[in-house]
Amino acid sequence: MNHTFKQHIIFDLDDTLIHCNKYFGLVLGEFFELMHHWLGAGTFTTDEIRQKQIDIDVERVSRTGFSSGNFPKSLIETYRFFCRKLGRPVRSEEELELNKLGLSVYERDVEPYPGMVETLETLQKDGHRLYLYTGGETKIQQRKIDQMKLSDYFGDRIYITQHKNEATLENILQSGAFDRISTWMIGNSLRTDVAPALSAGLNSIYIRQDNEWAFNMVELKQKPDSSFYTISSIEEIPGIVERKVQEEQKQRALN
Repeated sequence: MNHTFKQHIIFDLDDTLIHCNKYFGLVLGEFFELMHHWLGAGTFTTDEIRQKQIDIDVERVSRTGFSSGNFPKSLIETYRFFCRKLGRPVRSEEELELNKLGLSVYERDVEPYPGMVETLETLQKDGHRLYLYTGGETKIQQRKIDQMKLSDYFGDRIYITQHKNEATLENILQSGAFDRISTWMIGNSLRTDVAPALSAGLNSIYIRQDNEWAFNMVELKQKPDSSFYTISSIEEIPGIVERKVQEEQKQRALN
């Protein structure tokens, strides 16, 4: 590949390269079972409990960013809400159990999405420059990065932030030599990956996932000159990037 057309490709981490939401789903399943056991199987439906937990979780993350304390606190606050509705006492031992359950999601082994290694190796071999941009606490996210040996692909071009939004992405772009025409943001979150990228004038690839976290879903405002693709597998990425590079080569040849 002609290195004149090298692309700068920024990847999200959770549910883009590695599994994340499915572990939260497993923990929530245990939470619902506990709630039915403690409060009575026929008292509230799983959907009622789930919706309340979602509302609390999204509000906390919107306010404080990606903090490991948000998820267990959302379980505890949901538990307290339904206890109040029943006039049932809140029990400290049950809250401690929920806190432990919520934190357990961050201790699970990391599992890559199919094609993660092959995709990163192909893009690296083609001469593109890869970056990792993930939201969360440094200790937790760095553990995942180390387990997957992602520094082999991203080197020191790794950004871990508590807030992922337009301002944070703009700071990253201004801190490096990014040509926005040839820069991509790839992720599973419309809110924190795609929308800020389109606002910044970048190319963006949205990896659509089943059962996406409610926080990630927003309406998009796409700029006319931005390139936006929706895919269902990271293995589609090299082909999309290559086609864009070829289009760029043809356009420059005409000019």
